[in-house]
Amino acid sequence: MLTLSVVLAVAALAVAYANGANDNFKGVATLYGSGTVGYRGALAWATVTTLAGSLASVFLAGKLVKAFSGKGLVPDGLAASPEFLAAVAVGAAGTLWFATLRGFPISTTHALIGGMVGAGLAGAPSELAGGRLLQVFLIPLLVSPLIAALAGGFLALRVRRLGVAPRERLCLCVGDTARPLLQPRLGVSMAAVQAPAFDVATGTYEQCEERFPAKAARFDLARLRDGAHFLSAGAVSFARGLNDTPKIVGLLVALQALRVEVSLLAVALVMALGGVLQARKVAETVGRRITGMDHTQGLTSNAVTAFLVIVASRFGVPVSTTHVSCGALFGLGTANGQGRFAVMRQILLAWVVTLPVSALLAASAFAILG
Repeated sequence: MLTLSVVLAVAALAVAYANGANDNFKGVATLYGSGTVGYRGALAWATVTTLAGSLASVFLAGKLVKAFSGKGLVPDGLAASPEFLAAVAVGAAGTLWFATLRGFPISTTHALIGGMVGAGLAGAPSELAGGRLLQVFLIPLLVSPLIAALAGGFLALRVRRLGVAPRERLCLCVGDTARPLLQPRLGVSMAAVQAPAFDVATGTYEQCEERFPAKAARFDLARLRDGAHFLSAGAVSFARGLNDTPKIVGLLVALQALRVEVSLLAVALVMALGGVLQARKVAETVGRRITGMDHTQGLTSNAVTAFLVIVASRFGVPVSTTHVSCGALFGLGTANGQGRFAVMRQILLAWVVTLPVSALLAASAFAILG
């Protein structure tokens, strides 16, 4: 029993490390892809905000811990056994590792579900709750990327129709303009017939200086936009930590050796370590290979992802941050005409094989451990 508990703990932390390596950069992919910040800066921001989300999951995402303990999907006795949980962790970790080495962004959620299905079929083949599998797990995983793609594409089109010029340095000017009170007469100075008028306008710096001869307050819209983009990327990474950490902790709670809070902290730290050390290949795929983008488009994509994942985490719906964030990028690429569909097809194929591969690995591990 002690040996199996150690195997489970090591396997669960291996899932956490692989999750960090495969998922850590997805929240900041648009920062990197749009050139807003370099790789190291994006990675640092992802690590800090993901860790914050992981710690917040102690208070906000307790339902996901229960959902990914396996109870309800397989018999309670099997779900509580170290053999089952260790097999699930081995299946998920092995699948995530292979995808990370190939640079494919796949779903930890999907890998864990595949592991539970594989270990469940190996341990109790006639008692797997297929209805719960479909309703609670598979439907959210299938629907969420479609919603994200539609929302991401819609917002990208709306931004383009607004005529935003992302590469132009725009400013928001607030100040006094001079306007004539009446037609000037001979011998009367212009100053005597003009009065100040408060006005707000947008334009280039040159246009603002021409319109506001008097002193005006100028706000650099490009900097404000980049700041909002930075915050939106942090929100996505926060949502990822909030959503993914409890799922991995669900593997450990059955041990009852550590409190949930301690397990969450351990998983959060190992996730951060995996992201810092081995995120580069997946970073290139999600940041630069799926679609070209500018700063404004990256901001809208992040807003879609953060909103959907945070809402899902709050209500215990096991969506995949990977599916949602990549779905938003797919929609963006389709809308802006810069999507690389060959790369999208490769990613979709990786998603399709995630569940059967992790199920096969988990079933094999259960046969060995059992």
